[in-house]
Amino acid sequence: MSREICTKQVSVFLENKAGRLADVCDLLGRSGLNIRALCIADTSDFGILRLIVNDPGRAVELLRGDGHSVGETDVLAIQIEDRPGGLSHVLDVMRPYSVNVEYMYAFVTPLEGQAVVIFRVVDDNLDNTIKALAEAGIAVVNPDTVYSM
Repeated sequence: MSREICTKQVSVFLENKAGRLADVCDLLGRSGLNIRALCIADTSDFGILRLIVNDPGRAVELLRGDGHSVGETDVLAIQIEDRPGGLSHVLDVMRPYSVNVEYMYAFVTPLEGQAVVIFRVVDDNLDNTIKALAEAGIAVVNPDTVYSM
C-alpha cells in the first residue's frame, strides 16, 4: 500500500567520461521525455544519475534499449514549506521514527511558497516515514502530480 504514494526514480549508471551525460539527456529529449529533477553522484570512474521524469517506465525502456545500466527506485516527493527551517522541521518529524535518509535532493516546483524534496529512505523505514509525515500533516506529493510538474 505505501508503495502507491512513491514516485519512481530512474537511476542511470554512467562511465565518468565526457559526453555520457549529454548522451542520456539527448536521448530523453529526442524521445519527448521531460526531466523534472535530477541529482548526480560520482566517483573517479563512474557516476549515478538519478532522474525524476514525466514517464519513468518509458525512460527505463529507452535507456536500456540504448545499452545503459538502469534501475528504478521508489522515492518520496515531500512538500515542504519554502522557508528557513522548513527542511529541519520535516527531519525533526522523522527523528522519533528512526527514519534513515539515504539521500535527498530538491525539486523545482511551481507551488508558491512550497518546495518539493525527493527523499530516498531505507526500505525498512518507508512505512514509518509515511506514518510520521501523515501524523504531522506533511504532504507526500502524488506521483502523477510529480511527473506532471
